[in-house]
Amino acid sequence: MAVALLAQAASSQAPAPTEQARVPTSYANVHAAPGSGSVLLVLVPRGTVLPIIGRRGEWVQVQLSPELRQTGMVVRWYEGKREIIRRGRRITIGDEDSGWMHDSTVVLMEREAP
Repeated sequence: MAVALLAQAASSQAPAPTEQARVPTSYANVHAAPGSGSVLLVLVPRGTVLPIIGRRGEWVQVQLSPELRQTGMVVRWYEGKREIIRRGRRITIGDEDSGWMHDSTVVLMEREAP
């Protein structure tokens, strides 16, 4: 029984990212959603490497880290988590743990083994 529960727990965990994105230019935009019209969260500096956790068309979803608050140009990311009403719907914004980058602004590469 314990082995079955352990196997079930392991299969329910998200797989580790196998790709990463490196910023080759002076800065690259990280948006709240896939689309250039989406809210800008942070400008990531050259050389930053971020794990890719998702894809949607030409957009890659990257994992953000608290360290970006010190190294990147924070646009909205610093505001802290809070609820707002947008278009009549209550939503939570701030302290995002991921964001979206257009794949033309990064170099995609396989993640190195730890």
